[in-house]
Amino acid sequence: MLVSQILKSKSDDAVVTSLPSMLISEAAKLLSEKRIGTLVISSDGQTPDGILSERDIVRELGRQGAQCLPLTVDKLMTTKLVTCGRDDRADEILKKMTEGRFRHMPVLDEGKLVGLISLGDVVKARLSELAMEKDALEGMIMGH
Repeated sequence: MLVSQILKSKSDDAVVTSLPSMLISEAAKLLSEKRIGTLVISSDGQTPDGILSERDIVRELGRQGAQCLPLTVDKLMTTKLVTCGRDDRADEILKKMTEGRFRHMPVLDEGKLVGLISLGDVVKARLSELAMEKDALEGMIMGH
């Protein structure tokens, strides 16, 4: 299955972005309100500068407590992004996410942000793919 198919299957393909100047406290509130785990940080709303996850915020809270809340997101965001394109395969994405120990990957087309896929999205797609293969094999065995 391709990333483009995963994006089509998502009920909401909008990517929530934030300016690098957003405060950590504001980012935490936005993540909570939207019930999402990650913000893509972008100064222009199209090109990702970084990514900030709930885990990033929790780790910093553990290090310095509430003193991190007035920091801007660009201080905590991951800047070495691992991205993918629409034509990448789900199994390759799953491998990258597992090896890199991250759960969200921006999808780019010619350097522009076109989507965001999560580990859950990829696992769901793979399970669907495996179920179809299983049904096809059962059909062949039963002679259908």
